[in-house]
Amino acid sequence: MPVSAAESISQIRASFPEQGFFAEKEWVLSPEAFALDAATVTLIRSLGPALRAFQRACNRLYFDETYPWVATLLDQGKPQRVTELGRNPRWHEDLPRVLRPDLVLTETGVTISELDSLPGGIGLTAWLNETYAALDQDVIGGASGMLEAFAAAFPSEDILISRESGDYLPEMSWLADRLGRRVLRPWEVQPYELNGAAIYRFFELFDLANVENADAMLRMAERGEVSFTPPIKAFLEEKLWLALFWSPALTEFWQSALSAEHLVLLQQCIPMGWVVDPVPLPPFAVWPKLDIQSWHEMKTFGGKQRQLVLKISGFSERGWGSRGVFIGHDLSQEQWGAAIDEALASFPTNPFVLQEFHRARVVTHPAWDEDRQATRPMQSRVRLCPYFFATSEEDDDPALGGVLATVCPADKKILHGMRDAMMLPCVAR
Repeated sequence: MPVSAAESISQIRASFPEQGFFAEKEWVLSPEAFALDAATVTLIRSLGPALRAFQRACNRLYFDETYPWVATLLDQGKPQRVTELGRNPRWHEDLPRVLRPDLVLTETGVTISELDSLPGGIGLTAWLNETYAALDQDVIGGASGMLEAFAAAFPSEDILISRESGDYLPEMSWLADRLGRRVLRPWEVQPYELNGAAIYRFFELFDLANVENADAMLRMAERGEVSFTPPIKAFLEEKLWLALFWSPALTEFWQSALSAEHLVLLQQCIPMGWVVDPVPLPPFAVWPKLDIQSWHEMKTFGGKQRQLVLKISGFSERGWGSRGVFIGHDLSQEQWGAAIDEALASFPTNPFVLQEFHRARVVTHPAWDEDRQATRPMQSRVRLCPYFFATSEEDDDPALGGVLATVCPADKKILHGMRDAMMLPCVAR
Protein backbone atom coordinates (compact mmCIF):
# COMPACT_ATOMS: atom_id res chain seq x y z
CA MET A 1 0.00 0.00 0.00
CA PRO A 2 1.47 3.40 -1.00
CA VAL A 3 2.73 5.63 1.80
CA SER A 4 1.00 9.02 2.05
CA ALA A 5 2.93 12.29 1.86
CA ALA A 6 2.24 12.93 5.55
CA GLU A 7 3.54 9.48 6.51
CA SER A 8 6.68 10.03 4.40
CA ILE A 9 7.37 13.37 6.10
CA SER A 10 6.89 11.72 9.49
CA GLN A 11 9.41 9.01 8.61
CA ILE A 12 11.90 11.58 7.33
CA ARG A 13 11.63 13.62 10.53
CA ALA A 14 12.02 10.49 12.67
CA SER A 15 15.25 9.65 10.80
CA PHE A 16 16.96 12.95 11.58
CA PRO A 17 19.92 12.58 13.95
CA GLU A 18 19.50 14.46 17.20
CA GLN A 19 22.32 16.92 16.42
CA GLY A 20 21.01 17.65 12.90
CA PHE A 21 23.43 18.11 10.02
CA PHE A 22 24.49 21.76 10.01
CA ALA A 23 24.81 24.24 12.82
CA GLU A 24 21.61 26.29 13.14
CA LYS A 25 20.37 25.49 9.62
CA GLU A 26 17.16 23.97 8.39
CA TRP A 27 15.38 23.46 5.09
CA VAL A 28 11.98 22.71 3.58
CA LEU A 29 11.04 19.03 3.47
CA SER A 30 9.48 17.11 0.60
CA PRO A 31 8.12 13.57 0.49
CA GLU A 32 9.62 13.06 -2.97
CA ALA A 33 13.21 12.83 -4.13
CA PHE A 34 14.12 15.03 -7.11
CA ALA A 35 13.70 13.23 -10.43
CA LEU A 36 16.25 13.60 -13.24
CA ASP A 37 15.65 12.51 -16.83
CA ALA A 38 17.83 9.78 -18.32
CA ALA A 39 19.86 12.18 -20.48
CA THR A 40 20.83 14.32 -17.46
CA VAL A 41 21.79 11.24 -15.44
CA THR A 42 23.95 9.98 -18.31
CA LEU A 43 25.61 13.40 -18.64
CA ILE A 44 26.34 13.57 -14.90
CA ARG A 45 27.87 10.09 -14.90
CA SER A 46 30.09 11.11 -17.84
CA LEU A 47 31.29 14.18 -15.97
CA GLY A 48 33.05 12.09 -13.29
CA PRO A 49 35.85 10.76 -15.53
CA ALA A 50 36.00 14.03 -17.51
CA LEU A 51 36.48 16.18 -14.41
CA ARG A 52 39.00 13.71 -12.97
CA ALA A 53 40.99 14.07 -16.20
CA PHE A 54 40.60 17.86 -16.04
CA GLN A 55 41.91 18.00 -12.49
CA ARG A 56 44.84 15.77 -13.40
CA ALA A 57 45.59 18.15 -16.30
CA CYS A 58 45.36 21.18 -13.97
CA ASN A 59 47.94 19.61 -11.67
CA ARG A 60 50.24 18.94 -14.64
CA LEU A 61 49.76 22.45 -16.04
CA TYR A 62 50.73 24.10 -12.76
CA PHE A 63 54.14 22.43 -12.93
CA ASP A 64 54.57 22.82 -16.71
CA GLU A 65 57.51 25.17 -17.37
CA THR A 66 56.14 25.89 -20.85
CA TYR A 67 53.46 28.00 -19.17
CA PRO A 68 55.20 29.59 -16.14
CA TRP A 69 52.59 32.36 -15.95
CA VAL A 70 49.95 29.83 -14.85
CA ALA A 71 51.75 28.99 -11.59
CA THR A 72 52.55 32.69 -11.05
CA LEU A 73 48.86 33.54 -11.36
CA LEU A 74 47.73 30.71 -9.05
CA ASP A 75 50.35 31.56 -6.41
CA GLN A 76 49.30 35.23 -6.15
CA GLY A 77 48.51 36.31 -2.62
CA LYS A 78 49.54 33.05 -1.01
CA PRO A 79 52.16 32.87 1.75
CA GLN A 80 55.47 31.40 0.62
CA ARG A 81 55.00 28.49 3.01
CA VAL A 82 51.70 27.54 1.32
CA THR A 83 53.31 27.76 -2.13
CA GLU A 84 56.25 25.60 -1.02
CA LEU A 85 53.89 22.98 0.43
CA GLY A 86 52.05 22.78 -2.89
CA ARG A 87 55.32 21.99 -4.66
CA ASN A 88 56.50 19.30 -2.23
CA PRO A 89 57.72 16.27 -4.25
CA ARG A 90 56.18 13.88 -1.70
CA TRP A 91 52.67 14.61 -3.04
CA HIS A 92 53.60 15.97 -6.47
CA GLU A 93 51.16 13.68 -8.33
CA ASP A 94 48.47 13.47 -5.63
CA LEU A 95 44.94 14.62 -6.43
CA PRO A 96 41.85 15.08 -4.28
CA ARG A 97 39.86 11.84 -4.06
CA VAL A 98 36.44 13.45 -3.76
CA LEU A 99 35.16 15.78 -6.44
CA ARG A 100 31.87 17.68 -6.47
CA PRO A 101 30.87 19.92 -9.35
CA ASP A 102 28.07 22.38 -8.63
CA LEU A 103 25.73 22.05 -11.60
CA VAL A 104 23.00 24.50 -12.53
CA LEU A 105 20.09 22.67 -14.20
CA THR A 106 19.37 24.73 -17.34
CA GLU A 107 17.03 24.44 -20.32
CA THR A 108 19.77 22.78 -22.37
CA GLY A 109 21.45 20.53 -19.77
CA VAL A 110 23.76 21.52 -16.94
CA THR A 111 26.35 24.24 -16.40
CA ILE A 112 29.28 23.88 -13.98
CA SER A 113 29.30 26.88 -11.67
CA GLU A 114 32.06 25.53 -9.40
CA LEU A 115 34.35 22.54 -8.90
CA ASP A 116 34.85 21.64 -5.25
CA SER A 117 37.39 19.12 -3.94
CA LEU A 118 36.54 19.84 -0.27
CA PRO A 119 32.75 19.76 -0.40
CA GLY A 120 30.26 19.86 2.39
CA GLY A 121 27.11 17.81 2.16
CA ILE A 122 28.72 14.35 2.08
CA GLY A 123 27.09 13.21 5.32
CA LEU A 124 23.82 14.93 4.45
CA THR A 125 23.61 13.27 1.03
CA ALA A 126 24.46 9.88 2.55
CA TRP A 127 21.61 10.30 5.05
CA LEU A 128 19.19 11.55 2.38
CA ASN A 129 19.94 8.55 0.16
CA GLU A 130 19.47 6.19 3.07
CA THR A 131 16.25 7.87 4.26
CA TYR A 132 14.50 8.16 0.89
CA ALA A 133 15.60 4.65 -0.11
CA ALA A 134 13.73 3.46 3.01
CA LEU A 135 10.65 5.10 1.44
CA ASP A 136 11.13 2.81 -1.60
CA GLN A 137 12.53 5.61 -3.76
CA ASP A 138 15.25 4.43 -6.14
CA VAL A 139 17.90 7.05 -5.33
CA ILE A 140 20.96 7.42 -7.54
CA GLY A 141 23.84 5.63 -5.82
CA GLY A 142 21.52 3.47 -3.75
CA ALA A 143 20.82 3.55 -0.03
CA SER A 144 24.46 3.10 0.99
CA GLY A 145 26.28 4.39 -2.10
CA MET A 146 27.69 7.52 -0.47
CA LEU A 147 28.98 5.66 2.60
CA GLU A 148 30.49 2.85 0.54
CA ALA A 149 32.15 5.24 -1.92
CA PHE A 150 33.59 7.40 0.87
CA ALA A 151 34.89 4.31 2.69
CA ALA A 152 36.51 3.01 -0.51
CA ALA A 153 38.18 6.37 -1.20
CA PHE A 154 39.24 6.89 2.43
CA PRO A 155 39.64 3.40 3.95
CA SER A 156 41.24 4.51 7.22
CA GLU A 157 41.19 8.31 7.36
CA ASP A 158 39.99 10.21 10.40
CA ILE A 159 38.43 13.63 9.69
CA LEU A 160 40.24 16.81 10.79
CA ILE A 161 37.90 19.81 10.94
CA SER A 162 38.78 23.47 11.64
CA ARG A 163 36.84 26.18 13.43
CA GLU A 164 36.11 27.82 10.05
CA SER A 165 34.41 24.65 8.80
CA GLY A 166 32.73 24.04 12.15
CA ASP A 167 29.22 24.50 10.72
CA TYR A 168 29.71 21.09 9.13
CA LEU A 169 30.71 19.36 12.36
CA PRO A 170 27.30 17.69 12.89
CA GLU A 171 27.22 16.05 9.46
CA MET A 172 30.88 15.03 9.64
CA SER A 173 30.28 13.54 13.10
CA TRP A 174 27.34 11.54 11.71
CA LEU A 175 29.48 10.33 8.81
CA ALA A 176 32.42 9.40 11.04
CA ASP A 177 30.14 7.55 13.45
CA ARG A 178 28.63 5.48 10.64
CA LEU A 179 32.10 4.55 9.37
CA GLY A 180 33.77 3.98 12.74
CA ARG A 181 36.10 6.96 12.34
CA ARG A 182 37.02 9.91 14.52
CA VAL A 183 36.38 13.61 14.01
CA LEU A 184 39.46 15.47 15.20
CA ARG A 185 39.65 19.13 16.14
CA PRO A 186 43.13 20.67 15.99
CA TRP A 187 42.72 22.40 19.35
CA GLU A 188 41.93 19.09 21.04
CA VAL A 189 44.68 16.88 19.63
CA GLN A 190 48.44 16.93 20.03
CA PRO A 191 50.43 16.43 16.82
CA TYR A 192 52.35 13.42 18.22
CA GLU A 193 49.01 11.62 18.58
CA LEU A 194 48.69 11.67 14.77
CA ASN A 195 51.97 9.85 14.12
CA GLY A 196 51.29 7.24 11.43
CA ALA A 197 47.72 8.50 10.90
CA ALA A 198 45.84 9.09 7.65
CA ILE A 199 43.84 12.32 7.79
CA TYR A 200 40.96 13.62 5.69
CA ARG A 201 41.57 17.39 5.74
CA PHE A 202 38.16 19.07 5.90
CA PHE A 203 39.26 22.70 5.71
CA GLU A 204 40.57 24.86 2.91
CA LEU A 205 44.16 26.00 2.92
CA PHE A 206 43.35 29.71 3.20
CA ASP A 207 42.40 28.80 6.77
CA LEU A 208 45.78 27.23 7.56
CA ALA A 209 47.02 30.14 9.67
CA ASN A 210 44.00 29.72 11.97
CA VAL A 211 44.39 25.97 12.47
CA GLU A 212 45.98 25.09 15.80
CA ASN A 213 49.14 22.93 15.57
CA ALA A 214 49.12 23.23 11.77
CA ASP A 215 52.88 23.84 11.49
CA ALA A 216 53.74 20.77 13.52
CA MET A 217 51.30 18.58 11.59
CA LEU A 218 52.61 19.81 8.25
CA ARG A 219 56.20 19.13 9.24
CA MET A 220 55.12 15.59 10.13
CA ALA A 221 53.46 15.31 6.68
CA GLU A 222 56.67 16.45 4.99
CA ARG A 223 58.55 13.70 6.85
CA GLY A 224 55.96 11.12 5.89
CA GLU A 225 54.78 10.63 9.49
CA VAL A 226 51.18 11.59 8.66
CA SER A 227 49.34 11.65 5.34
CA PHE A 228 46.79 14.26 4.32
CA THR A 229 44.10 14.05 1.68
CA PRO A 230 43.23 16.19 -0.19
CA PRO A 231 46.91 16.99 -0.78
CA ILE A 232 48.33 20.27 0.54
CA LYS A 233 47.90 22.04 -2.79
CA ALA A 234 46.19 25.42 -2.48
CA PHE A 235 46.44 25.93 -6.25
CA LEU A 236 43.90 23.14 -6.82
CA GLU A 237 41.35 24.97 -4.63
CA GLU A 238 40.95 27.90 -7.04
CA LYS A 239 38.00 28.80 -9.29
CA LEU A 240 40.55 30.25 -11.71
CA TRP A 241 40.80 26.85 -13.43
CA LEU A 242 37.33 27.19 -14.94
CA ALA A 243 38.39 30.47 -16.56
CA LEU A 244 41.80 29.12 -17.63
CA PHE A 245 39.99 26.33 -19.45
CA TRP A 246 38.88 28.99 -21.97
CA SER A 247 42.21 30.82 -22.26
CA PRO A 248 43.25 31.00 -25.95
CA ALA A 249 46.88 30.70 -24.80
CA LEU A 250 46.11 27.25 -23.34
CA THR A 251 44.03 25.80 -26.18
CA GLU A 252 46.82 23.50 -27.37
CA PHE A 253 47.54 22.33 -23.84
CA TRP A 254 43.94 21.30 -23.13
CA GLN A 255 43.73 19.58 -26.51
CA SER A 256 46.84 17.53 -25.71
CA ALA A 257 45.99 16.82 -22.06
CA LEU A 258 42.34 15.79 -22.50
CA SER A 259 40.70 13.22 -24.75
CA ALA A 260 38.48 14.58 -27.51
CA GLU A 261 35.42 13.18 -25.73
CA HIS A 262 36.28 14.83 -22.41
CA LEU A 263 37.17 18.12 -24.10
CA VAL A 264 33.84 18.34 -25.91
CA LEU A 265 31.89 17.49 -22.74
CA LEU A 266 33.72 20.12 -20.67
CA GLN A 267 33.26 22.74 -23.40
CA GLN A 268 29.55 21.94 -23.24
CA CYS A 269 29.34 22.30 -19.44
CA ILE A 270 31.93 24.88 -18.35
CA PRO A 271 30.62 28.42 -18.91
CA MET A 272 32.83 30.83 -20.83
CA GLY A 273 35.09 32.61 -18.35
CA TRP A 274 37.87 35.15 -17.97
CA VAL A 275 40.49 36.01 -15.35
CA VAL A 276 39.87 39.62 -14.32
CA ASP A 277 43.45 40.80 -14.77
CA PRO A 278 43.79 44.61 -14.79
CA VAL A 279 46.78 44.48 -17.17
CA PRO A 280 46.28 47.09 -19.97
CA LEU A 281 45.68 45.57 -23.40
CA PRO A 282 47.26 47.00 -26.56
CA PRO A 283 44.92 49.39 -28.43
CA PHE A 284 44.29 46.76 -31.14
CA ALA A 285 43.36 43.92 -28.71
CA VAL A 286 40.11 42.98 -26.94
CA TRP A 287 39.06 40.43 -24.35
CA PRO A 288 37.69 37.39 -26.22
CA LYS A 289 33.92 37.29 -26.78
CA LEU A 290 33.36 40.35 -24.57
CA ASP A 291 34.85 42.57 -27.31
CA ILE A 292 36.04 45.16 -24.81
CA GLN A 293 39.47 46.68 -24.57
CA SER A 294 39.23 47.52 -20.86
CA TRP A 295 37.30 45.95 -18.00
CA HIS A 296 35.96 49.41 -17.16
CA GLU A 297 33.88 49.26 -20.36
CA MET A 298 31.75 46.60 -18.64
CA LYS A 299 30.44 49.25 -16.26
CA THR A 300 28.28 50.67 -19.07
CA PHE A 301 26.79 47.31 -20.05
CA GLY A 302 23.00 47.20 -20.14
CA GLY A 303 20.94 44.56 -18.34
CA LYS A 304 21.14 41.96 -21.13
CA GLN A 305 24.89 42.44 -21.50
CA ARG A 306 25.30 41.95 -17.76
CA GLN A 307 24.36 38.25 -17.88
CA LEU A 308 27.68 37.75 -16.11
CA VAL A 309 28.95 36.59 -12.71
CA LEU A 310 31.99 37.90 -10.82
CA LYS A 311 33.50 35.53 -8.23
CA ILE A 312 36.50 35.69 -5.97
CA SER A 313 38.67 32.75 -6.98
CA GLY A 314 39.46 30.90 -3.80
CA PHE A 315 42.22 31.67 -1.31
CA SER A 316 39.91 33.73 0.89
CA GLU A 317 37.27 33.28 3.56
CA ARG A 318 34.85 34.70 0.96
CA GLY A 319 35.70 31.96 -1.52
CA TRP A 320 32.99 29.54 -0.38
CA GLY A 321 29.31 29.58 0.57
CA SER A 322 28.33 31.99 -2.25
CA ARG A 323 30.20 34.84 -0.59
CA GLY A 324 32.21 37.09 -2.89
CA VAL A 325 29.75 36.46 -5.76
CA PHE A 326 28.21 39.30 -7.82
CA ILE A 327 25.54 38.62 -10.45
CA GLY A 328 25.65 41.42 -13.00
CA HIS A 329 22.01 41.66 -14.10
CA ASP A 330 20.85 41.44 -10.47
CA LEU A 331 22.74 44.64 -9.55
CA SER A 332 22.23 48.28 -10.38
CA GLN A 333 24.73 49.76 -12.79
CA GLU A 334 26.38 51.56 -9.86
CA GLN A 335 26.65 48.33 -7.83
CA TRP A 336 28.00 46.46 -10.86
CA GLY A 337 30.63 49.14 -11.39
CA ALA A 338 31.67 48.89 -7.74
CA ALA A 339 31.99 45.10 -8.04
CA ILE A 340 34.25 45.51 -11.09
CA ASP A 341 36.41 48.02 -9.22
CA GLU A 342 36.68 45.60 -6.28
CA ALA A 343 37.71 42.75 -8.57
CA LEU A 344 40.39 44.83 -10.28
CA ALA A 345 41.79 46.14 -6.98
CA SER A 346 41.80 42.62 -5.54
CA PHE A 347 43.83 41.06 -8.36
CA PRO A 348 47.31 41.16 -6.80
CA THR A 349 46.22 39.04 -3.83
CA ASN A 350 42.79 37.54 -4.57
CA PRO A 351 42.04 37.30 -8.29
CA PHE A 352 38.44 37.26 -9.48
CA VAL A 353 36.96 35.27 -12.34
CA LEU A 354 34.19 36.44 -14.63
CA GLN A 355 31.79 33.87 -16.09
CA GLU A 356 28.80 33.90 -18.39
CA PHE A 357 25.58 33.51 -16.40
CA HIS A 358 23.41 30.55 -17.41
CA ARG A 359 19.87 30.83 -16.08
CA ALA A 360 18.50 27.82 -14.27
CA ARG A 361 15.29 26.48 -15.73
CA VAL A 362 12.10 26.66 -13.66
CA VAL A 363 10.70 23.34 -12.47
CA THR A 364 7.89 22.40 -10.12
CA HIS A 365 8.44 20.14 -7.12
CA PRO A 366 6.14 19.30 -4.19
CA ALA A 367 7.14 21.02 -0.94
CA TRP A 368 5.68 20.12 2.44
CA ASP A 369 3.45 22.86 3.86
CA GLU A 370 3.41 22.47 7.64
CA ASP A 371 0.40 24.76 8.14
CA ARG A 372 -1.77 22.87 5.64
CA GLN A 373 -0.29 19.45 6.50
CA ALA A 374 -0.09 18.76 2.78
CA THR A 375 2.23 19.34 -0.14
CA ARG A 376 2.14 22.41 -2.35
CA PRO A 377 3.74 22.80 -5.78
CA MET A 378 6.82 25.02 -5.53
CA GLN A 379 8.21 26.82 -8.57
CA SER A 380 11.93 26.21 -8.26
CA ARG A 381 15.40 26.47 -9.73
CA VAL A 382 17.82 23.68 -8.98
CA ARG A 383 21.50 23.15 -8.22
CA LEU A 384 22.74 19.57 -8.56
CA CYS A 385 25.78 18.33 -6.62
CA PRO A 386 27.01 14.89 -7.69
CA TYR A 387 29.68 13.37 -5.43
CA PHE A 388 32.44 11.42 -7.18
CA PHE A 389 34.97 9.35 -5.20
CA ALA A 390 38.30 8.01 -6.53
CA THR A 391 39.86 5.04 -4.76
CA SER A 392 43.48 5.87 -5.67
CA GLU A 393 45.66 8.38 -7.48
CA GLU A 394 45.45 6.19 -10.60
CA ASP A 395 41.65 5.88 -10.52
CA ASP A 396 40.31 7.72 -13.60
CA ASP A 397 36.73 6.48 -13.26
CA PRO A 398 35.53 7.78 -9.86
CA ALA A 399 32.39 6.27 -8.36
CA LEU A 400 29.21 8.34 -8.24
CA GLY A 401 28.00 8.00 -4.64
CA GLY A 402 24.88 10.13 -4.99
CA VAL A 403 23.46 13.44 -6.22
CA LEU A 404 22.21 16.20 -3.91
CA ALA A 405 19.57 18.57 -5.32
CA THR A 406 19.21 22.01 -3.75
CA VAL A 407 15.74 23.06 -4.89
CA CYS A 408 15.41 26.82 -4.39
CA PRO A 409 12.45 29.18 -4.86
CA ALA A 410 12.35 30.34 -8.48
CA ASP A 411 12.98 33.99 -7.56
CA LYS A 412 16.45 33.21 -6.17
CA LYS A 413 19.46 34.04 -8.37
CA ILE A 414 22.16 32.35 -6.27
CA LEU A 415 21.31 28.69 -5.70
CA HIS A 416 22.51 27.38 -2.34
CA GLY A 417 21.18 25.87 0.86
CA MET A 418 18.74 28.21 2.56
CA ARG A 419 15.78 28.09 4.94
CA ASP A 420 13.20 28.18 2.13
CA ALA A 421 14.92 25.65 -0.16
CA MET A 422 14.56 21.87 -0.28
CA MET A 423 17.55 19.52 0.10
CA LEU A 424 16.82 16.25 -1.67
CA PRO A 425 18.49 13.15 -3.09
CA CYS A 426 18.01 12.47 -6.79
CA VAL A 427 16.34 9.60 -8.57
CA ALA A 428 16.45 8.67 -12.24
CA ARG A 429 13.08 9.26 -13.85
